[in-house]
Amino acid sequence: MTTRSATPAGGLDRRAFLRRLGGGLAVLWCIRVSDTPARAAASAGLRTDVLDERTVAGWLHIGEDGVVSVFTGKTEVGQNIRTSLAQGVAEELSVPVESIRLVMADTDLVPFDRGTFGSLTTPQMNLQLRRAASVARESLLDLAVERFRVARTELEIADGRIVSRDGRRTSTYGELTGGSEITRVIDGDVAPKSAQAWTVMGTSVPKVNGRDFVTGRHRFTSDMRLPNMVHGRVVRPAAFGASLVRVDTSAAEGMVGVEVVRDGSFVGIVTEDPALAAHALGGVRAEWRTSPQVSAAGLWEHVRQTAQAGGRAADEAGSVSEGLAGAAHALEHTYTVAFIAHVPLEPRAALTEWKDGRMTVWTGTQRPFGVRTEVARALGLDEDRVRIIVPDTGSGYGGKHSGEAAVEAARLARAVGRPVKVVWTREEEFTWAYARPAGVVDVVAGCRSDGALTAWEFRNLGSGGASIRLPYDCPNRSIEFRPAELPLRHGSYRALASTANNFARECHVDDLAHAAGIDPVAFRLKNLSDPRLRAVVEAAAERVGWAGAGSRALGFACGVDKGSYIATCAEIAIDAESRRVRVLRLASAYECGAVVNPKHLLNQVEGGILMGLGGALFEALDFADGRILNPRLSQYRVPRFRDMPELDTVVLDRTDLPSAGAGETPIIAVAPAIRNAIAAATGIRLRALPLVPHGLPPA
Repeated sequence: MTTRSATPAGGLDRRAFLRRLGGGLAVLWCIRVSDTPARAAASAGLRTDVLDERTVAGWLHIGEDGVVSVFTGKTEVGQNIRTSLAQGVAEELSVPVESIRLVMADTDLVPFDRGTFGSLTTPQMNLQLRRAASVARESLLDLAVERFRVARTELEIADGRIVSRDGRRTSTYGELTGGSEITRVIDGDVAPKSAQAWTVMGTSVPKVNGRDFVTGRHRFTSDMRLPNMVHGRVVRPAAFGASLVRVDTSAAEGMVGVEVVRDGSFVGIVTEDPALAAHALGGVRAEWRTSPQVSAAGLWEHVRQTAQAGGRAADEAGSVSEGLAGAAHALEHTYTVAFIAHVPLEPRAALTEWKDGRMTVWTGTQRPFGVRTEVARALGLDEDRVRIIVPDTGSGYGGKHSGEAAVEAARLARAVGRPVKVVWTREEEFTWAYARPAGVVDVVAGCRSDGALTAWEFRNLGSGGASIRLPYDCPNRSIEFRPAELPLRHGSYRALASTANNFARECHVDDLAHAAGIDPVAFRLKNLSDPRLRAVVEAAAERVGWAGAGSRALGFACGVDKGSYIATCAEIAIDAESRRVRVLRLASAYECGAVVNPKHLLNQVEGGILMGLGGALFEALDFADGRILNPRLSQYRVPRFRDMPELDTVVLDRTDLPSAGAGETPIIAVAPAIRNAIAAATGIRLRALPLVPHGLPPA
């Protein structure tokens, strides 16, 4: 068997790594302490006018050889930010994208970062790195002015070189630095190029390491190996919250090549053979003390009973009661959204090595510094004795904020003194990862006979307040999120509560339009003054031919979240015999400001739309008494190739606006668009997600 070293940088710490880079130009992006909430709390008292490693949010280095090294705590989980961030630096430095080496998500080498979530990488990190590159470019021009003894206006910069306009003087970036150690600190506003001047950004640069993925050269965590490595498995409780009463590990301990680790209620198995680890795990006899828990059947009642009255009001204006009194049409309905799983292509995995009093962990996570804290706490170590390295990872969708597999593998590695790899099974992923929260949404709203909204009352119980505000014009509003106790562990998800809130809102708006006898698109436009949202609504309607739809079964929905805008039109067909709903086409218009990489943006948009198809139609976690009842892909329905509709997406490129992230918003209009298409075709107005887990119910 071939053994492959998994250490990418020879185990160097941050300072040693910089020393290894040698001379050249280093640009550091320093931030005010008040701009780093998590870190600032622990670092109170830092002076912002003094360069300190803890205030550095990003950096860039140009070596003597012209290689541009860029350091960021962001993680690549399939969204192609390795490419878009490299594009941003290449744009500002006028160098080929191929000359940029992006060092990502290695806690020993990169600046602190809260994590990769919330569609923040493009609007924040891309901009930070572009500012660093802008300072580097201007510093290099300063060096050239001094070296060439010409006016700055006599210099041109292109393809990693600075050239005098008369062509008599030229120098590469590396030659300009001359091996000297030059440091520049960004401590003020720096304006990178405008989108109108882009030549690298705004183009479809191919995925920078795409060949490694299509040839299998890339090593995911589950592919990695270390010398003397063993495989680990962990004994799981019989139910959520169960406590261990007693355990008999004698059968496993009697197996050749099996070692049992026991630390309180933590029981693990390590062996050199992963199949033997699974077999040995089956030989462990554990008795657990369980307690009655809320099951799926009683979920909605439980959410109502535990919702905290007087929750956080998101928006209050006018008088809802007066608005309803003046309405020609008023509707009151409740909508529900089920727990669903992230189902990442790559389940949680971690490879750990305990050496010289330090724990090194390779794992796929969206929060490497957060996982460093988890591992350090679990082992009772200072954080500087834990290093987290995140290989480019096989998707996360918000589900990899935590480091369960990393903690388990680290505990086993320290116990046995050998590198340990833990790879969760799909059943473990469904059961012990966290889910998208379930929720109940109550909506009361009214409109005049001409469709103008007069009242809007909206209460989300349990699932969150993201994108809860009403994007439509309405003078009388009462909108709030009330936290509730949820029986399953839950956390972040792609667009999180925006999906639930947008589903309820867009279904209710559609029902009001139906009650008023007004075309759903015309109803929306009548109540919309936001020009960006109007633009995607009009573009999607035009794309699908809404005005001449005739007898086609179409449904419409739109929404805004995290600074970007989506409108989606669904066309469906229903099998008369099986009552199966088939989505034929999803036509969408999307706008997120200036487009960084058109092809990768389209991939993000359509990936989100397809992911939304599962949550719309059939995805739901079933559970009872602290156990997941459908923890396998044979039991938990996700979209399959046969479910794929035609995707028709138009992207509105607004080069006059800052770029926003695109990883989340496209998902939020899928479910209400399909639901509204079902309503248009059948008159059945469904109000629960998933819509048709067992086919369309009778009218």
